[in-house]
Order: sequence, then structure tokens, then C-alpha cells
Amino acid sequence: MKLISSVERNRLFESFVCDAFHLELRDDYSVPNELGPYESWLNGTADDSFMAPWTQLMKRVTDLGKTVRRVRVVTEPHSSYIRWEHATTGVNEAAGESIRWLPRRELPEGLVFPVAGNDWWLFDDKLLAVGHFDDGGRVLGSEVIETPSVVSECVRIRDLLWDVATPHGTYQP
Repeated sequence: MKLISSVERNRLFESFVCDAFHLELRDDYSVPNELGPYESWLNGTADDSFMAPWTQLMKRVTDLGKTVRRVRVVTEPHSSYIRWEHATTGVNEAAGESIRWLPRRELPEGLVFPVAGNDWWLFDDKLLAVGHFDDGGRVLGSEVIETPSVVSECVRIRDLLWDVATPHGTYQP
């Protein structure tokens, strides 16, 4: 399987037309550029400046009228990483993203996640960038999938979860 880098995946935001959707299923992400800010937050000092490249990209695409949405499926009680993510989500939303939360216990009964239960970005209901991680949780890259049956299953899951997830502003961790 060929994986693209995070930089290459982010280029997909320059070419999508209407909608980008991210399904997040992990309770912890070991993203190197977040380690320092995350540790600072754990120590009581928040610094969201590391998010600037991402939020600038999101602002640029959402200012063009495109939508960027996420559903974060989380375990309760939350890991410290998810508490940090919740604390910084306002920065994402200020840049134009719409984010909703869904506790795992509220997932529809019998739901089976496509693409082996990995996280994914869905662009314009036709292209997936499926995240792959090593055993330690570090990002290996994204697999690009355009197979219609796989994409349509992800569209179905997106629509199902978006409708039952709680908007960030009303979700109480």
C-alpha cells in the first residue's frame, strides 16, 4: 500500500470543491509537532500557536465557502489527550471547521467502521485519505482510496454519525 505524507494529504485541501469530512476514532494521537504544546497544556500553560499553519489553511478554504467537518468518536471518561483536544477545538472552529463529538457508548448498535476502523478524510464524497499509524500511535501516512463502494460506505457512515453527534458548543466532557 502506498502512503502519502501529511503534507501531501494537506494538499488535498487545496483541490476539493465542496466538503471535507474527518472521522476521528483514536483517543490519542502521537503527532510530533503537538508533543510540546500538549505537554505545556498538561503543565497548565496553553499555547495554540502550533496550530497556525492548519488554521490558516482551514480559514482559507472555508472563506471560499467550502465546508470542513469532523466527528470525534471518543471514550468516556476522556484521555488527557482528548481533554486537550476539547480545550483547543475553539481554535479549529474559529478557523471555520465544524466539529461534533460522539461518545463510543452512543454509537449505533452493530456499526462496523470501514477501512479497518482507521481514521479518514473524505473529500467531496469521492476520495478518501485513510490514516495509518504504527503500533506506538505515530502517523505513518495516508492511503488514498477512490474505490466507489468504499467511498460510498464512508459517506453513509459520515451522514449517520454527523446526525447523532453533539456539536462542540454543547458537548460537555
